[in-house]
Amino acid sequence: MYNFKPLLCYKVNGEKRSSSNVDTADYSLELSVNESKIKCVLHPKKEIELSSFSLETRKSMSDDEFFFVNGFQSWSTSPEVKKTDAVKGIISIANITKFTRHLAAMSGDYLFEKYDNVPGHFHSFTYTYFRKGNDIELFGSMSERNGYTVFEMDNGTGKFFVKKDVDGVITGEDYVLLDVSVICKPYDDAFDEYFASMNLRKSKIKHMSGYTSWYNYFQKIDENIILRDLEGIDRVKEDVSIFQIDDGYETYVGDWLDVDKNKFPAGMKFIADKIHEKGYNAGIWVAPFSCQRVSKVAKTHPEWLIKDSSGKPMWGCFAWGGAYTLDMYNPEAAEYIRNCFDVILNEWGYDMVKLDFLYSQAIYPRNGKSRGQIMCEAMDFLRECVGEDKLILGCGVPLGPAFGVVDACRISCDVDLVYAGKFYDKLGVNREVPSAQNSMNNSIFRRHLNQRVFCNDPDVFFLRKTNLSFTDEQKYILGKVNNLFGDVLFVSDNAGDYGEKEIDMVRQFFKENDSKVISAGYTDKDIITVRYLEGDKETAFSFNMKKGVIIK
Repeated sequence: MYNFKPLLCYKVNGEKRSSSNVDTADYSLELSVNESKIKCVLHPKKEIELSSFSLETRKSMSDDEFFFVNGFQSWSTSPEVKKTDAVKGIISIANITKFTRHLAAMSGDYLFEKYDNVPGHFHSFTYTYFRKGNDIELFGSMSERNGYTVFEMDNGTGKFFVKKDVDGVITGEDYVLLDVSVICKPYDDAFDEYFASMNLRKSKIKHMSGYTSWYNYFQKIDENIILRDLEGIDRVKEDVSIFQIDDGYETYVGDWLDVDKNKFPAGMKFIADKIHEKGYNAGIWVAPFSCQRVSKVAKTHPEWLIKDSSGKPMWGCFAWGGAYTLDMYNPEAAEYIRNCFDVILNEWGYDMVKLDFLYSQAIYPRNGKSRGQIMCEAMDFLRECVGEDKLILGCGVPLGPAFGVVDACRISCDVDLVYAGKFYDKLGVNREVPSAQNSMNNSIFRRHLNQRVFCNDPDVFFLRKTNLSFTDEQKYILGKVNNLFGDVLFVSDNAGDYGEKEIDMVRQFFKENDSKVISAGYTDKDIITVRYLEGDKETAFSFNMKKGVIIK
């Protein structure tokens, strides 16, 4: 059992204070630690504004031990690391100005977590584990509703921290700072117990496969392209359950009901009806909190936007030439979002919404609430808007707040059309940039989420011959990894262009995989080995992650 030392940093009437005592004139801490639970409740004696809270203990990692780094959100690279490894933050050049730092940092945790690039110093969000062989010591937060839970290991000092991101919280009432389960069991048994104990809402689906338009056309879609690709996917109709329209149907991001009539003259209900005629569920992409700076909603309702400390609209992402974020706590903005969902789901008739860039709602704490509390309330709000009968595919979202809310969730960054990566991949701007390798990394190391909290979406695989820089071997590796570890399986290809080889492969990768993974991870530099059971037969699949070459 661990001996933890607390540290609470806070303000009273604007005066900064900090203490490691469990009882002061300002508060008392009710701290309980045993072999299976770490819990700490704050009992304020007056109204206080929280800044940070942590528990510190001694811990060391052995040379053969791994620490799981669960990244901040869907896209964040999430590896297993050894005590000699380092986890990098944003590229140093991004710190030139406050604005460039915000642009590089806003999609991750770089604005409030420390990255010092020192080997052996790393942190993990919501849960983590220390692994030796197949046995793990799992630390898992039971809720992020009072703030993000962060587990930090510093091998240089031999210290392990359990922290709560409570920055911005103002409270005069009892406040649960930490509620963490500790489970020491074999890998699958530990995750079975952890997620079962959370009593999460169950996903309405177990598997879906089909088409999404993004990676072949990006925003350059139109009615003709979509209907052509809808006909093309008929070649594997028996293995298709979902056909999704991605970004590009709207005039501007944020103006969701203002459909581009030049691209979609018959409207989006017409497209949904055509998808349903084929027997598929109709999906559509929405970034519900985002609005381009040039959008009608941003121009006509600046009072709906989240503002920075100077009162100016704050950038929530740099896509589409820059986008602001609608403040869900503004009643009119919330009603606007509700109405968009009502039209998309009930008038147009879509069955699933892919909700993207969700992290933008909670970049900074506000309204006396922490980032984690805001994000959890944002996810509750979205489920309320969508309703229980429709599906949500989450993306660009911190995972803890998505537990029990979404039916499926991206667990990786976007893949890239170039296997080796484009220049921005190699710059290492942050841990969220598109990368085929990082996508597969997350599919492997976040595999424990699949079917326990939602269906894992590892992003698309490719089989087409054009508009792509993948070898046939690299296409196979990506498809194989997605199929082994995910249950949301998409292509962005026009299957009408496939040859018989590609038809056979897409059928193989679309099918639900009932193999049982025994182990998966790096067995040598750049070499991933997956061991799994197909029936009673144990099989191994090894490949060079960096090069995209299968190891025979």
